[in-house]
Amino acid sequence: MVTKTAERASTRAGKRSRGAPPGSAEPSAASDGKAPRTPRGEKTLRKILDAAVAEFGTRGFSDSSIVGITSRAKVALGTFYTYFDSKDAVFAALVRDMSARVRDAVAPAIEGASDALDIEARALSAYLRFVAEHNEVYRIIDEAEFVDPEGFRTHYMTTAERIAARLAAGAARGELRDADALAGEVRAWAVMGINVFLGLRFGVWGAEDPNLVARHANDLLRDGMKA
Repeated sequence: MVTKTAERASTRAGKRSRGAPPGSAEPSAASDGKAPRTPRGEKTLRKILDAAVAEFGTRGFSDSSIVGITSRAKVALGTFYTYFDSKDAVFAALVRDMSARVRDAVAPAIEGASDALDIEARALSAYLRFVAEHNEVYRIIDEAEFVDPEGFRTHYMTTAERIAARLAAGAARGELRDADALAGEVRAWAVMGINVFLGLRFGVWGAEDPNLVARHANDLLRDGMKA
């Protein structure tokens, strides 16, 4: 179970990286055939995505507009269409982008962790800090359930896969009780559910110490999954 879970996560991550422009580890956020070819183009694309975060995060999908995005980005309307086909397309790209930013915010925080549960505490603390700085992630991901169902599902599936792989590695090292495939997936989704709602309460609605919140949450995991 341990090896298969980790392999599934690694395989899917590899599939997501295919089709990326040369020198890039990720596919471009731009619509098909519209990936920027220069550093200047990448910078412009980033400006549009950042403006889209502010537009969708503030106004919601229905009330947002391409003009609103370009005004925030300070680019011409035509520039938007250089990179994206529509408002739906930039929203879908934004869901992928926000998901990747969450992942990238957590990855450095778990380096040097002492064991599997320390990894999860560090991951949660990093997530809470990210959410505190980017409250709009909740509105955007929540709206994705209806605007971009595939992106919504992919966000949670890939997040759960990363957690499952981490827990499986911990079980392989003898730090956690071993689990079959179903138990491993249940654990991963349960941990993710804890993180999501703690992020809402203590990242969006509150300003408590992320490390302290993560420590209390980690106590539950240690009692529930310790070897």
